Amino acid sequence: MKIFSWGLMSGVAVIAMAAAATPAVAQSTGVGESSAVDQAGSTDIIVTAQKREQSLQDVPISLEVVSGAQIEAFRSNDFRSIMNLVPNVFVQTTAGNNVIYIRGFGSPPANFAFDQSVSLYMDGIYAGRNRQAQAPFFDLERVEVLRGPQGALFGKNTPAGAVSIISRGPTREFEGSVTAAYNFDFEGYDASGFVSGPISDTLGFRIAARIQDQEGWIENRATGNDDPRLRQQLIRGTLRWEPSASVDVTAKLEYANQDIRGGVTVASPLTTPQRPRQTRFLEDSALGEEGQETESIMGSVTANFQVGDHTITSITGYSWFDSNIINGFDQTIPGTLNNTVNSVYNSFPENFSQFSQEIRLLSPQGELIEYIVGGYYDRSTYELTQLGGFNIPALNYFGLLQTNFRQTARTLSAFGQATLNATDALRVIGSLRYTNTKKDGTFDGELVYGPFPLRPLTSASGNINEDLFDPSITVQYDISDSFMVYAALARGSKSGGFVSNTYGTRDATFIFDPERSRNIEFGVKSTLSDGRLILNAAFYDLKFTDLQVSVYNPVLSSFQTGNAASARSRGIEGQLIWNPSPSFTLNASAAWQDAKYLDFPGAGCLATQPITECNPGNPASIAANNIAGAPLTLSSDFMASLQGTARVPLTSALRLDTTVVVAGRSEFFNSDNQSPLFGVQPGFAKVDMRMQITPASERWHIALVGNNLTNELTTGSAFNLPSPITPVPRAILYVEPARNIFIEAGFRF
Repeated sequence: MKIFSWGLMSGVAVIAMAAAATPAVAQSTGVGESSAVDQAGSTDIIVTAQKREQSLQDVPISLEVVSGAQIEAFRSNDFRSIMNLVPNVFVQTTAGNNVIYIRGFGSPPANFAFDQSVSLYMDGIYAGRNRQAQAPFFDLERVEVLRGPQGALFGKNTPAGAVSIISRGPTREFEGSVTAAYNFDFEGYDASGFVSGPISDTLGFRIAARIQDQEGWIENRATGNDDPRLRQQLIRGTLRWEPSASVDVTAKLEYANQDIRGGVTVASPLTTPQRPRQTRFLEDSALGEEGQETESIMGSVTANFQVGDHTITSITGYSWFDSNIINGFDQTIPGTLNNTVNSVYNSFPENFSQFSQEIRLLSPQGELIEYIVGGYYDRSTYELTQLGGFNIPALNYFGLLQTNFRQTARTLSAFGQATLNATDALRVIGSLRYTNTKKDGTFDGELVYGPFPLRPLTSASGNINEDLFDPSITVQYDISDSFMVYAALARGSKSGGFVSNTYGTRDATFIFDPERSRNIEFGVKSTLSDGRLILNAAFYDLKFTDLQVSVYNPVLSSFQTGNAASARSRGIEGQLIWNPSPSFTLNASAAWQDAKYLDFPGAGCLATQPITECNPGNPASIAANNIAGAPLTLSSDFMASLQGTARVPLTSALRLDTTVVVAGRSEFFNSDNQSPLFGVQPGFAKVDMRMQITPASERWHIALVGNNLTNELTTGSAFNLPSPITPVPRAILYVEPARNIFIEAGFRF
């Protein structure tokens, strides 16, 4: 299936023409248009983390909310921006397979078939693969980040946490907006808009679109381009039908087309600390130009029926994507501008489809016992082809290998949660989810051309049939109307799976076990100063058993995928929201953690281990290795963010809004072998700022925005590219976005 991109690119133009043809009407804030702390001074944030509308302060979960307004302020496009606002969340940057980590835990990107330990939910639809939602931060009401296992109510594969994204819906009054930005550093534009309102007394609509055409932040001296270059078009249509007070049905359909040309890898020495640069040398390969092409569709129908005092909710979802990622590695030899003759390219064509159905019964609030019961079903197919091209003169080798992986999966689960309102102040919440997962997988490899296969080509097949139980219990006590404490014990799990793209995979190594988590958490939530100040904190002990891992071995030039016996993360998370006046807000968050392996026999060798202790070229030595006590890769000890917004009158008609975000974290290992040199990302802080002029009505605005103003060049991950793949062994760094400044203008109607 192919839909021409010009049809989507016209979406914003259609919205603009509708604005020009429609007389101005009284402005309506609409669903989700306000920020997390609105301009009236209220800090009451409504969330649905427990499948009910509740105040953030009433939910006994370590939970942070990022509003759609906060995301739009800096034209955020992917999950990396969430790291600036929610500590203990990290997004690993790789070649097109980015992964979310919470409290140090996530599923490494190397094995494409991994379900994620931090699951994403788009309007209630499970999205376990990042290409299901290419640009999730688009016309949103809010993003809820739930830290710790969420197995009971979210269920599928949430042992580390869940991210729930809620898009905006139709408004009761006709309204719309168009916003356009030009990025001076990325030399391109980003435009978006929406129209929303009633079609009839019972039917409302919303159409939103976004287009981007921008260059990258790394100069490729082989092609003269600035990599990576982004071309993206998105459109979402929503209909909401309310035939009576007891029935409402919302249907959403989103299409996305994303084309990224070029990559983010640069070379760096193995013998020095990381040296991320903004230049690279990489020529096109026989497999095509480096980058990623993805086309996706996501649709949902959510229906609510009032039956007496109860509510029945049905959520039907469909998700599909077709993608191809072509990886290449910077060919520049460190310290020179010469390109090597060697080249290694990988291509990963993917196709995925999923259908899901959830049914819930929700009891009324205020009773002695409140409850939610429900069932969930999904079925999916996933196909992955891996093409590996090798041009290695030292071995007189030029060849192309191919592996093929196919998986079908089915999930059935039943869940329930009951709350005993023992007194006006004391609540006991118990929950349980049972999940049965079935998966069938096949794997095979072949030599497409070349004198001999440079990697072992094998075949494998297997099936999985698992029964998992995820219970939790929480005790919640209101010390006063403004001060609540809670204690929780919860378990989470993630299904087992298959090794999808490692050369040499056989039946004996094809299947890995499910992983499980146990979380003990104590929290306090307080609302002070007549609702203008929120102070929250959580203390947690999160332990994983059979943690799913995939670690790169540079000697074998291959990934070792399996299970680590156990790992633990302990820490403290704190949040402050302060709104002393309608003209000033402050939002601060911080987290400290200690995350390490407790037991990991058979682990890949660490760079600090002498060869007498662990020989990466000797399978027996690796099998006997145990890195218990080593820190988790990609885990910082300390993370913090601070966001302040001031609104200052310029004249009787105009206002200056200024928002500053400072976010940072302490150093962490971002290479699998935890090299103390090329594998360490030093601690850093990044600064973003937005200055906006707008009238009191906010009908229009002009803004100057800067991201990463101090131009901190950081890396999402690193690895050792060994010889003979390259004549000079070197580190490959995945560089995150550099400083970029843009101007933005928009108007509402």
